[in-house]
Amino acid sequence: MKNKEFWKGAVAGALVVTCIGTGAFAGTGLAAKGTALGDRKCTSKLAYLEELIDRYYLGDKDEEKLQEGLYVGLLYGLDDPYSRYYTAEEYDSENSSNEGSYVGIGILMEKNKEGGVKIVECYEGGPGEKAGLEEGDIISAIDGEDITEDEVSDVADIVRNSDKDSVVLTVHREGEEDAMEITVPVTDVELPSVFHEMLDSKIGYIRITQFTGVTGEQYQEAFDDLQKQGMEKMIVDLRDNPGGLLDSVCDVLRKILPEGLIVYTEDKDGNREEEKCDGKNELRIPLAVLVNESSASASEIFAGAVQDYGIGTIVGTTTFGKGVVQSIRQLSDGSAIKLTVANYYTPKGNNINKTGIKPDIEVSLDTRLLNKNKDEITHEEDNQLQEAIKAVEKEK
Repeated sequence: MKNKEFWKGAVAGALVVTCIGTGAFAGTGLAAKGTALGDRKCTSKLAYLEELIDRYYLGDKDEEKLQEGLYVGLLYGLDDPYSRYYTAEEYDSENSSNEGSYVGIGILMEKNKEGGVKIVECYEGGPGEKAGLEEGDIISAIDGEDITEDEVSDVADIVRNSDKDSVVLTVHREGEEDAMEITVPVTDVELPSVFHEMLDSKIGYIRITQFTGVTGEQYQEAFDDLQKQGMEKMIVDLRDNPGGLLDSVCDVLRKILPEGLIVYTEDKDGNREEEKCDGKNELRIPLAVLVNESSASASEIFAGAVQDYGIGTIVGTTTFGKGVVQSIRQLSDGSAIKLTVANYYTPKGNNINKTGIKPDIEVSLDTRLLNKNKDEITHEEDNQLQEAIKAVEKEK
């Protein structure tokens, strides 16, 4: 997984979403006495800085962007890598990622150097794949409108904001002399976050890439399918999983843990909130959980609970160490702020912030595999997976 993809997820991990979309934010006391913006020196300095911009800056001044920059800077001043400000557009994108679904055509795109956008992935079972789109296809127009100069985000907006039930894409495919017109329905697309397969010795393998709003349902489908195939042991792979929604990881753990505490949080006032499991779906087969240094936040909640209850073996390397929870609050203009609001603790009361979870069986990925894409590593050469297989085979 690319580092930027991990960090995007890690910053979102163990997230609680709170919307306060009604009501205005004017007059809320943000510039009241005793606040950062209420300091007369601060406001005078801001006014002077803008005066200097007006007097000397060569380019055009965008008032809206300057204001957005102030909001970004205010959150940046907290010196917290997980707290930040979102514009309305950024919040919409973040919300779609957390929910695990979005309105679109089920493809992943990148900018094509020669113009247009290139399809790098068609989501399995998505509208794009069903319509006949293929990886490597170049899209140059949507509904007859040229997009060769547009950025990927602009192309996504055109599709998402279409007032039609489908879009007509002008597609160029390697080996085909003429461009093709392919009609693709615009629908709700569910992003896959759970992948599974049956390994030898009836070992079910489930990989969870992120905990989104649809992960619990996808996990259950994977688990049920493996059970039908006669699963007797299970491995859950959380390597490179940056986290996600707190509710989502708790939903999955309620299908695994015995009765008791899953995780609890405490805010700065000492207020405690607990997530519990009724134990009705307790897993009763050998379990191993794969983790690495890029397993963060919600992934650590998962591994920490399994370890504390002693119901499975944690295999891999020490996890990232993100033991704090964020809350997103949407403002009335569509923008939002994300703030670190609480610490979280494993069932035994451990806070793993900046320390991580140490695995029961510590094993680093073979150095020969470090430069390989995760999807290119076979199960046979994946030495961490092989250790997890040994672990579940030892259990009775």
